Amino acid sequence: MQTLDPITATPEGALSSPAARRNADPILTVLRAHLPARGRVLELAAGSGEHAVAFATALPDLKWTPSDPSIEARTSIEAWRRTGPANLQPALALDAVDPETWPEAPFDALYCANMTHISPWPATEGLMTFAGRALRRPGGLLALYGPYREADRPLAPSNAAFDESLKARNPAWGLRDRETVQALAGSHGLVATLRIQMPANNLMLLFRRV
Repeated sequence: MQTLDPITATPEGALSSPAARRNADPILTVLRAHLPARGRVLELAAGSGEHAVAFATALPDLKWTPSDPSIEARTSIEAWRRTGPANLQPALALDAVDPETWPEAPFDALYCANMTHISPWPATEGLMTFAGRALRRPGGLLALYGPYREADRPLAPSNAAFDESLKARNPAWGLRDRETVQALAGSHGLVATLRIQMPANNLMLLFRRV
């Protein structure tokens, strides 16, 4: 499970991090305003599952399916799910770079947090290819959360230091250019519709299927 956050285990075996707890409410505020009232939502790179259980609980009319390529992450998700709401589905072993793992069913929305910078660029390419296929209905939503570089705005010192630390861990990691991500999305039929400033110099980027 790719994460830079300190992780602790609950007595039930679920993993938890202060960062996930801290940013859950601001993210939920955005998702609540832009997700459909009903439908199927797939969360990619769900990590520990702490967001999945929080969002599924808050949005009971959405069928929320978490996914992660990591066995450790899926084990934690299942531990959260045992005490979670009925609309929280079992985790899928989805790997953005492996089309063989991509589910066939269409989704009304996709949500992905903190993946593009803690993975090689082919993972973002796979994410966009998959999103173009999975969001079959016009207006289908892709929501990306995390830090990005922006050509028209100076990079916050904390994000610059974070970018350096990521690249020190893995040269293939690092903050992505928002404009490059948006262009990639556009090549798969996904139009950037909203940029929302989030706490701690993060962004929520919303894309819609055309």
